[in-house]
Amino acid sequence: MILVLKIGTSTIAREQGLDGRFLLALASVLGALVDAGHKVVLVTSGAVGAGRARMGLGRPADLATKQAAAAVGQGLLMHAYESLLAPLGLATAQLLLTRADLDDRKRYLNARGTLARLLAFDPPVVPIVNENDSIATDELRYGDNDTLSAHVAGLVDADHLVILTDIDGLYDRHPDQPGARLVPEVPRITPEIEAMAGGAGSALGTGGMATKVQAARIATSAGIPMTLMHGRHVRTLLDLVVGKHPHGTRFLAPEGRQASRRRWLASADGRAGLLILDDGAVAAVRDRGKSLLAAGIRSVEGSFAAGAVVRMADARGRIIGHGLANYGDGDMRRIAGHPAEAIEGLLGFVTTEAAVHRNDMVLFDSQEGQG
Repeated sequence: MILVLKIGTSTIAREQGLDGRFLLALASVLGALVDAGHKVVLVTSGAVGAGRARMGLGRPADLATKQAAAAVGQGLLMHAYESLLAPLGLATAQLLLTRADLDDRKRYLNARGTLARLLAFDPPVVPIVNENDSIATDELRYGDNDTLSAHVAGLVDADHLVILTDIDGLYDRHPDQPGARLVPEVPRITPEIEAMAGGAGSALGTGGMATKVQAARIATSAGIPMTLMHGRHVRTLLDLVVGKHPHGTRFLAPEGRQASRRRWLASADGRAGLLILDDGAVAAVRDRGKSLLAAGIRSVEGSFAAGAVVRMADARGRIIGHGLANYGDGDMRRIAGHPAEAIEGLLGFVTTEAAVHRNDMVLFDSQEGQG
């Protein structure tokens, strides 16, 4: 089994620095998992928390201070993992990623190749993945490691994603409210499930329940189940890999896996461009498996080149999928709303009749969408 384990800031860090007791328990579990033949990728938060504690800072109020704290804390974080795992015979490797790394197809494949090689060693190296907070700007950041962990799970074709946090799982209402009940299993993410998610929780962390539900949507859409559980139950990961359901919330995945290229398309940001489709085009691509033709495009937003990943939305702005644009934004605006036979007259050339070919798109659940 390939297990991607995301560790939240509130689980690994305290105001005074990294939580040594938790890290000791985690190292013990990782050693047992590898001994049992499993492979683990850690997506870890905590660099900013460790760095600010080392420098005696409060919560960073500006980006430069946060990036500086991350630069200091990243070394502390890796030292902690290496010093705890080395005595167990496990080597560690650091990968710092940004959204741009996984949006770009070539860099995505390079990251996938690196991770695959690390996991192929005997014993496997434990990759330690974090967002590159010391240099990433807002437009290049995932902003939370919940989302990053879901994309990493797709990157390594994981069998399971586990998010360790400071709450037992998803509750049907705020857990502080009387009568709040833990939801043990989510067969499918619906608007009702989304409504149960709240905002950010601890003072140290950046992610809330909403980002965890979003991570679950990304992972399960790629065919990867996800479990959300409290960090104090880390030892029950040994139960999970033998088929037992640990205390927490399990998000089920549909049968079957997306191909790697489709997982990349689904995970790519796509924010460079947005194509607004009319109702007929939405029905054609979503219900009949057709390519997107220029005639079905109502409007084009953003700036992008031919071959870029763009989002496709219905007339109400709901994102229905991602696809590779066959034309840049300027040409796409010229041909939008026009039939295929008019393209050559409008542009002076024809690359293809399809604005986005059906083989170059991935569609999201019509009741869920993606942001």
